[in-house]
Amino acid sequence: MAHSLILASASPHRRELLKNAGIDVVVEPSTLDERALEAPLKETGATPADVAEVLAQAKASDVSERHAGAFVIGADQTLALGDEVLHKPADMEEARRTLLKLSGRTHQLHSAVVLVRDGAVLFRHVETVSLTMRPLDPGFVGRYLAAAGRRALTSVGAYQIEREGIQLMERIDGDFFAIIGLPLLPLLKALREKGAIDG
Repeated sequence: MAHSLILASASPHRRELLKNAGIDVVVEPSTLDERALEAPLKETGATPADVAEVLAQAKASDVSERHAGAFVIGADQTLALGDEVLHKPADMEEARRTLLKLSGRTHQLHSAVVLVRDGAVLFRHVETVSLTMRPLDPGFVGRYLAAAGRRALTSVGAYQIEREGIQLMERIDGDFFAIIGLPLLPLLKALREKGAIDG
């Protein structure tokens, strides 16, 4: 019999990915302040991929402390445009600025997942995807944001490629699931190997 499996994330996209894969999870988001955890990492020279992994582990470890024996999945994403790390836009104006900044350029999305049980890290993985956004007309950006609405504020790049955001892209190199929120295939393999799911 499988042990309880907890997703330490409020992301509906991650929950949906697992549900669609036939994985039943309990959702219990971590209450850690991600920006406070991230701030000192910048001074240590941590890469955007490192930041995603540290945050994913911190979330999983935080929730694991409250659930003995449970397998806890922590996940995080960082979006890097060169050396600059972008976060979820706070409002539609910031979403507009983000999209215009990404317009015609290639950025990297680092998607990290960590599996923790009783405080011990059992598995960690970071998947990096390169996305090239086509050159965007400011008028189109406005119309795109009007169509996407507040969903644009739920993703680091102000887009969701599984929806209207795919129209912004010229090229994608990497794993589709990692863009949506989880490197799903490596995670499923780890869950099978650790006996957390049937396999």
